[in-house]
Amino acid sequence: MKRNLIGLVLLGLALSLPAFAQDANKDKSAQSDASRTVRIPAGQKQKVRGVIIKRDADNFIMRDLTGGEVKVSLTNVTKVEEKKSNPFRRGRNYGTTSLLRGLSVEVEGRGDGSGTLVAEKVKMRDYELVAAQTADSLVTPVEGRVGEAEGRLSQAEANAQRLSGQLEELAAISNAARGGAKAAQDTADVAVAGVNATNQRIDTLVSSLDDYVPKQAIMVNFKAGSFKLLPEAMTALDEIATQAKTEKAYVIEITGFASSEGKAELNKQLSQNRADAVVRYLADNHMIPLRRIVTPHGYGTLNPVAENTTREGREQNRRVEVKILVNKGLTAPPPPVQLTKPNTSGDE
Repeated sequence: MKRNLIGLVLLGLALSLPAFAQDANKDKSAQSDASRTVRIPAGQKQKVRGVIIKRDADNFIMRDLTGGEVKVSLTNVTKVEEKKSNPFRRGRNYGTTSLLRGLSVEVEGRGDGSGTLVAEKVKMRDYELVAAQTADSLVTPVEGRVGEAEGRLSQAEANAQRLSGQLEELAAISNAARGGAKAAQDTADVAVAGVNATNQRIDTLVSSLDDYVPKQAIMVNFKAGSFKLLPEAMTALDEIATQAKTEKAYVIEITGFASSEGKAELNKQLSQNRADAVVRYLADNHMIPLRRIVTPHGYGTLNPVAENTTREGREQNRRVEVKILVNKGLTAPPPPVQLTKPNTSGDE
């Protein structure tokens, strides 16, 4: 039965491809006027069914059964599962890359402060996934051909307009052609300069892939013998997590330390526990992806920032340092395009 349903879906897709290609070129503003955005209240648990209409790296837009559009955020704990109809077999698990445009899904999660539904679980049927994969493989080439056809049509219309002039305008056309030749030369100069700038940019990126520079740094302190986060430490971590989400090409470095009280082995483990506590807070409370966090490390009593002979100094040494590092190559502005000065000594 599933194979018959998939066949009907594929047949409908094949018959509707020409209409789909035409609809893809309509005014997008009309679509935005017809749609409405559904905001999920912060903290509210909700289950939504609909079809994915737009897909990005860490989120997608789905149209629910009422025609509203819901933004869904994917995290490193989101589960993608098969919504199976056979109770005698185990459901399949999928990666988030299987969430394609056109796929019918059921999303369970909670709203965040921006109205987005943070997905905890996404369910789909296996035959609907097959249909979405087939549709994606068929529609994407059609969209490309439609764009290419539009470009050719625009060029043909421009050529028709240039050829529609009267014979008495030949002199003006000749002058325009001469000006066009100069513009073409200027365009060629810009293109060459752009290639040189691109090569320079690539060299910079390759040579600075591991070159990170500090953007912001904080220290949070702990009580003696403890790795429990204090309220003021949580406030500081909230601020630096908010700053991190505005950065591009960033990582977070987390290092733990201890004062000289107690045994060295215990202080080593205590400093590691403090670093791990900061990682858990950033991941659980701010959804900072773990791929953005450099492996945390506890240095024990090494690298003190104050003397351990005083109470104040020991309080400062019981700390975790948190740094936002941004990639220098990916965030640096591109080099300016240097245009070659045209040679005006000859005839124009």
